[in-house]
Amino acid sequence: MAVGPTLAGSRLRRLARHEAPAAGGASPQLPAPVEDEICELCGVAVPPEHRHLLDLDKRDLLCACRACSLLFDGDAAGGGHYKLVPDRRLSLDDFQLDDVTWERLSIPVEMAFFFRNSREGRVMAYYPSPAGPTESLLGLEAWADIETANPVLATMADDTEALLVNHAKGARRHWLVPIEDCYALVGLIRMRWRGFSGGAEVWEEIDRFFDELDAKSASSRRE
Repeated sequence: MAVGPTLAGSRLRRLARHEAPAAGGASPQLPAPVEDEICELCGVAVPPEHRHLLDLDKRDLLCACRACSLLFDGDAAGGGHYKLVPDRRLSLDDFQLDDVTWERLSIPVEMAFFFRNSREGRVMAYYPSPAGPTESLLGLEAWADIETANPVLATMADDTEALLVNHAKGARRHWLVPIEDCYALVGLIRMRWRGFSGGAEVWEEIDRFFDELDAKSASSRRE
């Protein structure tokens, strides 16, 4: 699943139908594996709730079984090639991002995600679209101000965690999530979008996505 506009449609669909693991607490009961879900390192079957590795060279996400995930669970693991995507999800209930600062980011839509690309040494901004994840090539001059106002962003893991912003239809919601969640949202929009405005069905699915993300996220106030 390439991090960029060329993200494969089949893999977007697979991510879009996955439910993320619950935040904290005991591990949930794992359902039976989906037929075509395998670990892309060793080939064993994996359940829908599984971890991913990010290939930093290809900017691809790879499905990983529990055993392979454990091999890459550490800062020094992966030899600078692979990174294990964290499973932390935080609802940033006290996030500081007013409308003026949001406008300074020059994002053309009202949903976007931001992550630090360690290879390029900069923060990158993408937004979901019917064509897939689209990079915003406009200025990010306001990002330093956002980081200063929100120290939690200093804890965001390079490449594998993202700030997810939803300002659509009057919402003002922000989360710190695994990068895979952003692509699950992208896949949902790509699969369901109809016409110019998307249609009622896709907006119902988007609302459900964010409701489920809330249910699976810890509050940043408890961090």
